[in-house]
Amino acid sequence: MATLISIQVGRPRNLGAPSGIEVWEKPWRSAFFKVPVSGPVFVGRTNVAGDKQADPRVHGGPDMAVLCYSADHYPAWREELGLPEMGPGGFGENFTIAGLDEWSACIGDIYSVGDLVLQASQPRGPCYKIGYRWKRADLLERVEKSGRHGWYARVLQEGTVEAGMALALRERPNPEWSVRRAADVYRTKAHDNSAATALARVTEFAERPRRQLERAIARTQAGKPGSE
Repeated sequence: MATLISIQVGRPRNLGAPSGIEVWEKPWRSAFFKVPVSGPVFVGRTNVAGDKQADPRVHGGPDMAVLCYSADHYPAWREELGLPEMGPGGFGENFTIAGLDEWSACIGDIYSVGDLVLQASQPRGPCYKIGYRWKRADLLERVEKSGRHGWYARVLQEGTVEAGMALALRERPNPEWSVRRAADVYRTKAHDNSAATALARVTEFAERPRRQLERAIARTQAGKPGSE
């Protein structure tokens, strides 16, 4: 059974310095650095209480209310990167979950955690800030290749949760669409029209990437190169 082992929230803040030599030392703004929450925390339709996104154009909203990451990935990351301090919250996630990952969670899965009800909505699209956070230029590529990127969930029923609670799988409408498979198809949408079309038909898949898939499919069918 999957378990919510840690909850993190964060607020946007300015990072780096104007005189920075390395790219991550130059000015950047992010809410990637999150801190653990002890005790009960309320989760609403668009975010975890106390959490806020730095760039609402690409983060947040109902389909990206909660960022989830598998606790089971951290031992491997600590060994591979030589970062013994890396642990829950290290990938900017709100929920660190043991016993669930991108291979075992599927798009559309509905989980209950206490009185909160979540639905897996889309893979997390890792961005450059992962590398900035850990000062590793190769980390973004490592995340994409390994598939250890995390996933987003929408909130079907608001509720209060606490670290240590179990996640119970209530429904699995798309067992053929693991988060990992969806991420692979989404990234290669311009090259596999059949798979992209099938994923675009998954109604539980988040609206923004679903629309991007539809546009990529239309371009492919029209014989136009390029992808989003």
